[in-house]
Amino acid sequence: MSTADHRSGHGTAGEPVGELVAQASQQISQLIRQELRLAQAEMTQKGKRFGVGGGLFGGAGMVAFLALQALVATAIAALALVLPVWASALIVTAVLFLTAAVLAMAGKKQVGQATPPVPEQAIDSVKADMAEIKERAHR
Repeated sequence: MSTADHRSGHGTAGEPVGELVAQASQQISQLIRQELRLAQAEMTQKGKRFGVGGGLFGGAGMVAFLALQALVATAIAALALVLPVWASALIVTAVLFLTAAVLAMAGKKQVGQATPPVPEQAIDSVKADMAEIKERAHR
């Protein structure tokens, strides 16, 4: 653009600079709207896939739970070869309750370590940063 164009307020194609800025603004707005529509479509597609995947995981969990029940029945039947059926069922039940108790205690310990649900380290770090900023501001 020549210095004459600068002084007259016209762009290189003879259009006023204000008109060029308005066109650029309109094109940027249109581009942003298109990008947002694309992102929305992509997230909708991913959301559907996430839902289907979650359903498949749920189905896998259900089948695994049924397989675990069959395994328990197999253990009872195997013990029933050497013990009465009621004794083998009682032994397997006791082992399952013991396993549940151990898992519950481990879970309680983990939950206890997670409380309170406040980011204590981050809060302490922010407090330290604020103290440092205040100290430097008083110098």
